[in-house]
Amino acid sequence: MSGQVKEERDWPSYYAKTGFRPPRATLLRALDAFEAEAPADRPRFAVDLGCGNGRDVVEMLRRGWRVLAIDAEQSAIDGLLARPDLPPDPRLETLVSRFEDADWPAADLVNSSFALPFCPPDRFPELWRRIIASLRPGGRFSGQLFGDRDSWVGRQGITFLSRTQLDAILDRLTIEHLEEEEDDGTTPRGTPKHWHIWHIVVRKPN
Repeated sequence: MSGQVKEERDWPSYYAKTGFRPPRATLLRALDAFEAEAPADRPRFAVDLGCGNGRDVVEMLRRGWRVLAIDAEQSAIDGLLARPDLPPDPRLETLVSRFEDADWPAADLVNSSFALPFCPPDRFPELWRRIIASLRPGGRFSGQLFGDRDSWVGRQGITFLSRTQLDAILDRLTIEHLEEEEDDGTTPRGTPKHWHIWHIVVRKPN
């Protein structure tokens, strides 16, 4: 394994550098969209795939959601539960599992911030099908996927989607936000990188 590939999978270091940043804009858009609708007759429920140490989880709990936080790394869940801004909360459940292997109940929202691209390409179609199937009518997905001009294209175990492929998986969903980001920058660990990212919020029809 090359040094760069090893670095991009060094999740404890990544979470330490990013975990206390503000929640992702895609999550905020999805939560705001729910709040603009008629109030639900029950607490809304979200699943956070690849939750890290909780930058998005904390915001969902703050807004009154129940949350199942899933991450493959025990260190991520430990970091989430140790956050000083997250007192013990019965609305939060956690699960240590790769999201390709995890099971979760029907949800109003599935959020996955910069995590789904790290699903291997041969398992991504089934994972995406399960995500959409798990959404209740009117439910939403928020998160990011990598585009086909990203500088990591070709690295093992990472999924990249062209615009045509993206349109295909979003077919029959209502696109509430779709932003294409492409620029030269760095990873959270300071490594130079060309980013090609799809920022997505979509709604499942009623």
